[in-house]
Amino acid sequence: MTATAWETDLTPTNGSDQAFYEHYTESIVLQLLTIIVALLGLAGNAVVLWLLGFRMHRNAFSVYILNLAGADFLFLCCQIIWPLCLAFYSEFIPFEIFGFVITVSMFAYISGLSFLSAISTERCLSVLWPIWYRCRRPRHLSAITCALLWALSLLLSILDKSFSMFLWNILSPSMYRVFNFITAAWLILLFVLLSGSSLALMTRLLCGSNRVPPTRLYVTVVLTVLVFLLCGLPFGIHWFLLFWVKIHIDPFIRFYPFVVFMSCINSCANPIIYFFVGSFRQQWWKRRHTLRLVLQRALQDTPVVDEPGESLRGETLAMSGSSLGL
Repeated sequence: MTATAWETDLTPTNGSDQAFYEHYTESIVLQLLTIIVALLGLAGNAVVLWLLGFRMHRNAFSVYILNLAGADFLFLCCQIIWPLCLAFYSEFIPFEIFGFVITVSMFAYISGLSFLSAISTERCLSVLWPIWYRCRRPRHLSAITCALLWALSLLLSILDKSFSMFLWNILSPSMYRVFNFITAAWLILLFVLLSGSSLALMTRLLCGSNRVPPTRLYVTVVLTVLVFLLCGLPFGIHWFLLFWVKIHIDPFIRFYPFVVFMSCINSCANPIIYFFVGSFRQQWWKRRHTLRLVLQRALQDTPVVDEPGESLRGETLAMSGSSLGL
């Protein structure tokens, strides 16, 4: 009876061990791919930060792109640091570092979603009410909006339960639920603004008698939003269900590395979109194109013409909103 019981227990144990090792191998592969994608994204966003920060004149929309690149850069840094923390946790990394990395990662994610929603919303306003946008828009609205979004995202991240455990003896559990509700409501509001403004923008571009001709800036905004909805949004949904709704189902938790990998693809894809749109229909073999000029084209509110050798008069045409300042 003892041998039979031992054999009975051994079979599921071996099966569970095999499943564990398979899951462990998949996690290692996804982490390696995540690190590779994150390194590529860091390089791309660093180029965008350098060009927009020091090599180009900033306007209404390039300010948002600059801050979005900063949020993506910070998010990718966290996704590289996280596997290193897991690898050296037992020897060198204290447990508090994990909460700090999670908080910074959430801060970068909320900031990126906020900037993307601001870009899409302001672009939609410029199309639906162009006269008001040109004449009545505050000159430094972009810079003020970005500063407020950074501050709000930092506040929501600090109040998140993963970091505010230091305040556990001060605040009651009901206060944590209030903070979680505020953060969830803010993310839902951002998603509604992003989806609604993007849908209105696409409708104005494709439908109706007063259709607006597509420009490079339109294409840049639309592609960036689509990539986020496909690759970046699952991270926020998974995070919400895992940490707030408390869904701790084993297959759901194991899906987390793939969600992180997709979010890194989203942050890595934004610089690629900028340079792809900026170089579209350009004859690279006939003239020298610098990265600065390519990025400048991607943010210009000029129609995409059919001539492959289009000239932008020395690449000094004003970008969209240049007369609006920051």
